[in-house]
Amino acid sequence: MNRRFAIAVVLLWALVACQPVVVEAAAKIAAKPVSAPDAGLVIGEFELASEPVVDGDTIKVMGLDKSLRLLGIDAEETFKNEADRLASSQDWELYLKNKRHESLRPVKMATPLGEEAKAFAKEFFKGVTKVRLERDHTQEIRDRYHRYLAYILVERDGQSLNYNVECVRAGLSPYFMKYGYARRYHDAFVTAAAEAKMAGRGIWDAGKQHYPDYPERLAWWEARAQFVQAFERAHPDSEGGVVLSRADAEATLRAAVGKEVWVLGTVAKIQETKGPTLVLLGMRPGLDLPLVFFDKGVLLNSRLLAASGEFVAARGVVSLYKNQKRQSEELQIQILDPGQVTSTVAKDAPMEAPTAAGDADD
Repeated sequence: MNRRFAIAVVLLWALVACQPVVVEAAAKIAAKPVSAPDAGLVIGEFELASEPVVDGDTIKVMGLDKSLRLLGIDAEETFKNEADRLASSQDWELYLKNKRHESLRPVKMATPLGEEAKAFAKEFFKGVTKVRLERDHTQEIRDRYHRYLAYILVERDGQSLNYNVECVRAGLSPYFMKYGYARRYHDAFVTAAAEAKMAGRGIWDAGKQHYPDYPERLAWWEARAQFVQAFERAHPDSEGGVVLSRADAEATLRAAVGKEVWVLGTVAKIQETKGPTLVLLGMRPGLDLPLVFFDKGVLLNSRLLAASGEFVAARGVVSLYKNQKRQSEELQIQILDPGQVTSTVAKDAPMEAPTAAGDADD
């Protein structure tokens, strides 16, 4: 493992345990104005759809070919069927137990608070006809499901209000950092979350029916965010670091064929072939980067068989192989030593037990 990256990971994990969050208490929700972003961060202005609110973190606009994935939030789900609604109302604890079942990670499910989040979104966007969509990074444009990654802002009383942040301030979502910290609004999210917690709003209200495992959920997300941050600090773009979720990742890798790079991505799939085992790191729909393992012992010691959905940082030489089915030359990195990879899988995790990905489509 790269020494700078290893040191950064250790230090940042220590910060997770000891860094306090201190904010001034607020008796009511106080929205903050938002400064104008750079041009590359603006997606544009769009009219809301006729029925714009799907749930607390899904809003529809006119003129885009796909839906939005709102950054920094992960509201609880709304009820999609009467069976779940009835089960939750009859025995809430049993409903939670059955939904979690044997998953090693927290899962998503419909809850009464999910319905409350949807109602909050409807009220927030009432009377709004046009919104501004912005990115967090110029190259982080869509997620693996091709949804646009966005902050959604509205003009109200001469101010630009960030719905993503206000949803957290209302206690209807935690600060969602599972795929990394927000670059532009991290402080705003942290302040809003602490304010909501201190005021006992939404997910922080013990009297409401919501996910019971937020401490576990947030610790998991925080560890992942720290891992991403450590990678980006140790391997900036200018020094051969490639974040696979970015729009320019494929072009960057093709330009680096024959050279050693560091890549960061999440495990989309583990594929056994007649030859090597492929650990596929997700890039975009229809395109993954295979980490190629010919040696089963190296694969086992890497612990990537337990890394489904987890972040992986890998070092290796980029090469091309001929995909006979597609008749195209595709990218790959061969792994010859377990020291070439590190991940968010716990060091004491079983070598072959799969890790449940939890909320895989968030």
